[in-house]
Amino acid sequence: MKTWYHSWRAAIRIARRDAWRFKGRSFLVLAMLALPILGVSAADLTLRSAELSPAQSLERDLGGADARVNDPGLGGVALLQDPKADNYLPEGNYDDKPWPDGDTDVEAAIPGGAKSLVDAEGRAKLKTTHGLLSTPIRELKAADPTAEGIMRLDRGHFPRKADEVAATNAFLESSGLRVGSELTAHGLDATYRIVGAYELPNALGDAQVNALPGALLAPLDKALAAAELPDTQTSTTYLVSVPGDAGFTWNMVKESNKKGVTVVSRAVTLNPPPDSDVPYYEQEGAAFGGGGSDNATELAILSTVVGLAMLEICLLAGPAFAVGARRSRRQLGLVGANGGDRHHIRAIVLSGGLVIGAVAAVVGTALGIGLTFALQPVLEDWLGKRFGDFDLRPLELIGIALIAVVTGLLAAIVPAVTASRQSVVASLTGRRGVRRSSRVLPVLGLTAVVLGAGVALYGSTVSDQVALVGGGSALAELGVVALTPALVGLFGRIGRWLPLSPRLALRDAVRNRGRTAPAVAAVLAAVAGTVAVATYTSSSEAQERAEYEASLPHGAVAILSPESAADVPSIRDDVQKLLPTEVRADVDRVVVGKRNCSAYGDGDGCGRYEIVLPKAHECPLWSYDDTGEDPASKFSKAERRKLATDWRCSEQGGGVGNGAGEILVGDAKLLKVLKIDDPAAEKALASGQAVSFLNRNINPAGADGRNAEAAAKGGARGGAVRTDGGPKAGSEGTIDIRVISAADIEAADAASMEGKEPPGAVTSIPARQISAGQNAYGVTMIVPPDAARKAGFTTVPLGAFFSTERLPSDAQEQKLNSELAKTGGDIWLTVEKGFTPENSTTLLALAVFAGLITIGAAGIATGLAQADAEADLKTLAAVGAPPRVRKALSGFQCGVVAAMGVLLGSASGILPAIGLRFTERRAEDQMYEQMLDAGWAGGSDSTAPFVPVVIPWETLGLLLVVVPLGAAVLAALVTRSRGALARRAAI
Repeated sequence: MKTWYHSWRAAIRIARRDAWRFKGRSFLVLAMLALPILGVSAADLTLRSAELSPAQSLERDLGGADARVNDPGLGGVALLQDPKADNYLPEGNYDDKPWPDGDTDVEAAIPGGAKSLVDAEGRAKLKTTHGLLSTPIRELKAADPTAEGIMRLDRGHFPRKADEVAATNAFLESSGLRVGSELTAHGLDATYRIVGAYELPNALGDAQVNALPGALLAPLDKALAAAELPDTQTSTTYLVSVPGDAGFTWNMVKESNKKGVTVVSRAVTLNPPPDSDVPYYEQEGAAFGGGGSDNATELAILSTVVGLAMLEICLLAGPAFAVGARRSRRQLGLVGANGGDRHHIRAIVLSGGLVIGAVAAVVGTALGIGLTFALQPVLEDWLGKRFGDFDLRPLELIGIALIAVVTGLLAAIVPAVTASRQSVVASLTGRRGVRRSSRVLPVLGLTAVVLGAGVALYGSTVSDQVALVGGGSALAELGVVALTPALVGLFGRIGRWLPLSPRLALRDAVRNRGRTAPAVAAVLAAVAGTVAVATYTSSSEAQERAEYEASLPHGAVAILSPESAADVPSIRDDVQKLLPTEVRADVDRVVVGKRNCSAYGDGDGCGRYEIVLPKAHECPLWSYDDTGEDPASKFSKAERRKLATDWRCSEQGGGVGNGAGEILVGDAKLLKVLKIDDPAAEKALASGQAVSFLNRNINPAGADGRNAEAAAKGGARGGAVRTDGGPKAGSEGTIDIRVISAADIEAADAASMEGKEPPGAVTSIPARQISAGQNAYGVTMIVPPDAARKAGFTTVPLGAFFSTERLPSDAQEQKLNSELAKTGGDIWLTVEKGFTPENSTTLLALAVFAGLITIGAAGIATGLAQADAEADLKTLAAVGAPPRVRKALSGFQCGVVAAMGVLLGSASGILPAIGLRFTERRAEDQMYEQMLDAGWAGGSDSTAPFVPVVIPWETLGLLLVVVPLGAAVLAALVTRSRGALARRAAI
């Protein structure tokens, strides 16, 4: 008894034989199906292998220790933490008292009987073959079993003596040194020998030097302090091993928390306590978990992308299966003549998809695994970390492989159904037969287009779900695909106005929609995706261009060293020597405390300064009082919206000046570099007056604190909601500056939070407000050197600003960067080149990708058309048509398919891009309104968001004209001009 098993077995054998017989077609389909499987399986294996288990992550962080104990800088007060120590806070309520700050005695918090290992990290300038390189220094006894796993030795050995160091391979490569070289630190006379090379498994590209505890950082800090240079900013943690097998338990963690330290425990991380036993959760009141909606959105987007990718492969592979079915129609007719029915014919064609899909699944998966294994070192270098294990997950790989099998079957469905509907006589005689187009498919397609567009419109204008935009756009695109046969028929109506060859090509495409429509749809899908991305990219670029804030005038250069003043004279000269500079404006900064204090104001013995605003100029939204209540909460929403655009709440514009501090000590040359044309300001600087670019800093001449305070008490609660513009351009007054010593920092912070007057002496500097319409590029004020000296300020070199004869070239900038790297310092180099679009290459790559897909799909359709129209070509040759007609016909057949697909795809691809941009516009408008309601809009210069939709006409022109024309020319060139002359088959 014959069963379905026997019929399918026979069908698969026939399909396997045909696949082997027509190797070229089979390889084409195999490649289309296997390449995505290769990429996805390799990506899955790479990501899974690089995804560390909690135990592996802990091994790289803790080594062989049970825990890492860290000082969070809360002054030793009792604190609460979550099990992983990712979050922590001091125990109790600190709303009405200063936030705790200071160092903690970590060793006192380590349980008794435990073994500890110091792990200290700092940063130093090390001398290399190229100059100086700022490098992290890690003092850890890496050879100790407690630290095993944190660093992996590559060659040599870890330090055993105080004058030995080891270095990562990344440091040796960048420094030009090697194992056996001598190493010295800038500012320290001691010499160290590099005795080993190692790597950090989680950060292969990080440069680092390892020394024994106390061997490098402590003597270097001592030498730097003597030279009044910034220290190494050393931070210290402790690797702790406790007796017993239980490890560092949760109870031990909570006991350590009471002594002011946080603890990363291996035992707690691997076996976390219940939330009810975590005091941090109770005090914080945080609900941990969730993320379901985000995961659902990501899953929906991923499913849409995978579905569209499978559709694209089906549309590309479908015509190839149709070619096979067309060439095997006599064989299929013989099956029917010998008793086979339609389901046998369908089984044979479907088996072709099954056989090639299965082979593609095996080949793609095997190649993905093999390439990942072979390229593991390359992939690890690219990811920047070592794999945990070579993690093969069979179920995931089988699922990925099944995509190829399913895609092969789906691609063969339409050819199978078409072949099964051919009559036996038509198949044996080679007649094409006539079949009417489906009337249901266009209706379904039109419905899908309308419904998908509606869903995308709803998602972009009403809902906050981005997935609706993507899903609606995908549904609309599927609808256009379903409409493709009907649209191809509409294109046929223009054939009457075309010459012979294009008319024949268009007529052939319309009469054989079964092979034309899939190829057109494949081009449509590829072009639609390209146009969507290109439209979104061009729109984003236009938005970035509109939002771009120049750091300096075009072509100007700024070089700043906020960390170390010692490097400034040399870097100023380097810029002037290597770049085509004109005007050089040197600038200094004000330091409070030691001269080696950085501009960030941190470090022992370092204080700070602050601008003292007149009471009438303070932004009410930022002014705390003795209640400690949020100032913004004192105002109604309407009042906050007014204050959001108040001049007192304005923020300084963007530019390089934002990172230079509020006070720049310089002269009128800086105005010339910034292209500020204000003779009165130049005169003011020459006479010893400061120039202010932010009018709320000016204390008007003749105003005193009592009058200013009285002016502020009128109007709304918490301060006046004012509509005047403050001190006018060109007005004169003083700028009041409070100097807070290092000893008064904590008291000043507490006083500010309580709305009280902070400690510190206030110095007034005569100042003038800059004229209107000037862009200061983030500079708040310029104080002439004489005025700073008279005020008693301590100044140190900060850097320089330069105007240039022409924009520096890339080669000049690279050479300058090489010179600056030799200092090993934190140097800020800014060369203003204006807005530089980064997406031009992306748009070109997208156009090339779409062009390749278009030419491929059109080529497949052209090959099928030539096989299908061989009889017509023989008739043309018989009646005396010149050989060029054959080539022209082939070219126009390819060009027609490409043109129809590109035109429909361009129209389809704009919808999702517009939907996404509308979604972003609505989100940014909502955020702007919320900022206005909260009073955060940034002052009088705030503007509503600009989210344009820009059509990439150049990319569209390239796709609509160049790609179809190129496809047609290529098809004509590869087509033989003469075919074998043969008699026509009998009718």
